[in-house]
Amino acid sequence: MDKHHITRRGLVLGSLALMLSGCTSGDGPPLRYRFAMDPDFDPRYRRQEVAYTGSEPPGTIVVDTASRYLYFVEAGGLATRYGVAVGEEGLSFKGEATIGHKAEWPSWKPTNDMIQRKPRLAQYADGIPGGPLNPLGAAALYLYQGGQDTLFRLHGTNAPWSIGRAVSNGCIRLTNANIVDLYSRTRVGTRVVVI
Repeated sequence: MDKHHITRRGLVLGSLALMLSGCTSGDGPPLRYRFAMDPDFDPRYRRQEVAYTGSEPPGTIVVDTASRYLYFVEAGGLATRYGVAVGEEGLSFKGEATIGHKAEWPSWKPTNDMIQRKPRLAQYADGIPGGPLNPLGAAALYLYQGGQDTLFRLHGTNAPWSIGRAVSNGCIRLTNANIVDLYSRTRVGTRVVVI
């Protein structure tokens, strides 16, 4: 075989090695990182500007868990709508909260309840540093009530195929590209309504 010939296997393995070598830092790539491999799989859940007829004021985040949409309310009767994945039955947060903390490429550690429900998560009990392989993805917005962390998040995902489904341990997932967009619009103190 010609030593200059590149096989598909070599290309895939070389790309994987290059990708993993970039993951050695706990900080992950910069938030402005482009997500070429982070499509909105189903066109129904693509980010778009839509008419908003609800009563929430501009700057509010509204999550409709039944329809699998998150709305960032804008002025003039508009909202930016994002497709989301929601918690499995019985695990979803419902109610009002505020964004109490924001993080780029956050680390993740399963809660004791998560490990009890899914014992395979025990292997991550010490946590996973931030980066593209982390379940929280590119960014996280932490939901607080009364100044206390609820342990629920609006966050990115390394499983964009999950958008539109009820598959998480209770958090609201967006594609990494969409959480980066929402993160840039949101500040600590933003009101969140989850219905």
